[in-house]
Amino acid sequence: MEKNFINYHVLISHSPSCLNRDDMNMQKSAIFGGKRRVRISSQSLKRAMRKSDYYKDNLGETSIRSRDLGLLKDEFMQQYKDEFDEPIIKEALERFSKTKAVEEDEDAIDVEKTETTSDKKIAVAPWIKDEFKIICQIVKEARGEGLSPEEEEKANQAFQKQKGKKKRPSEHFLEIAFAKKIDKKLEASKIALIKAISSAIDVAFSGRMATSGLMTTIDGSFAVAHVITTHSVDGDIDWFTAVDDLQEQGSGHLDTQEFSSGVFYRYASLNLRQLQLNLGLIPNIKSIETPEGRKEALNIAAHVLHMMTTVVPSAKQHSFAAHNLADFAFVSFADIPISLANAFEEPVKASPGFIKPSVKAFHGYWENVHNGYGLDEHCAQFALGHDTPQGVVKAETLEKLKAWVKADGNIVKE
Repeated sequence: MEKNFINYHVLISHSPSCLNRDDMNMQKSAIFGGKRRVRISSQSLKRAMRKSDYYKDNLGETSIRSRDLGLLKDEFMQQYKDEFDEPIIKEALERFSKTKAVEEDEDAIDVEKTETTSDKKIAVAPWIKDEFKIICQIVKEARGEGLSPEEEEKANQAFQKQKGKKKRPSEHFLEIAFAKKIDKKLEASKIALIKAISSAIDVAFSGRMATSGLMTTIDGSFAVAHVITTHSVDGDIDWFTAVDDLQEQGSGHLDTQEFSSGVFYRYASLNLRQLQLNLGLIPNIKSIETPEGRKEALNIAAHVLHMMTTVVPSAKQHSFAAHNLADFAFVSFADIPISLANAFEEPVKASPGFIKPSVKAFHGYWENVHNGYGLDEHCAQFALGHDTPQGVVKAETLEKLKAWVKADGNIVKE
């Protein structure tokens, strides 16, 4: 039976750097095994991957992540100015991001009425251009068609049935009718919407949570751990100056910056079936995979491996230039996601550096977990100058390890 999860384990040694900072301008860190480790947040690593040239060249355009509906309106106006008028784009944004107008509870209507494009408070969400274009087209069609006599009659009946002092104007019920009409058109366009959503692979990776509106909730397929050093770290402080060329003595600016170096463990898992569902390659999570769908997911998985081993966050890189590539990459096809971070729960000690004992600790822990739990997994590794354990396929180059992933964990014969 084909394995559903791909586990990525990467060891990368960074020269002195400060790749991810907190609100105090200090390196992010975490206590693990009772010792301080330098940390790179999963958000930082995922964004670096998403914004990398490699992603753009191999996986295409990303979604637009924003919470500012005003800026989004300007962006989409520029994008679709030849296809949609501003009122259509504005209405599509509001309907996409807020509580559906079909809810006829009075409290829900009160909330809806007070929320506008300018004062709406929403979390940062990924907006997919192709998906939004379909929403705009549906709104445009609904407005162009207008309401049928039957729809107007239902709206009028709802208006007449109102009781109490707090009555809504007839226009309110007409808007509810339009919202229902739009919902029906959206349901009829479900296949086109799924295809549009799949155009942004970063959303297929990270998912999207929607609590209201027309935005679709998507379960993420790609889980990324916070990156931590395999050993304890005491940061160094750089006291630096910015020299003023026109000032005879002294400097124009003085400041300090924490930095350090270390071997970092990166872990991520990719749910292949969920990825295929998010890309519209299977109709539901329990569906049987097609060879074509599996192949497409594995091709994307190989690109993930490339980014996990080569992409580095950009923070302070003009000052430190820690553009280091991974020393070690270990990939497994398994039935479950399996982090091996506990290989470093006891901090690695230098002998004399950290990379060799880190690889040794990883191999030892992997063997214990693999044998102790009787895991049925297919494993391969690419490493710069490190031995390969028995039962693990050795890839001489990163490209060969990527080819192994594309081949579903099978050795590729040259």
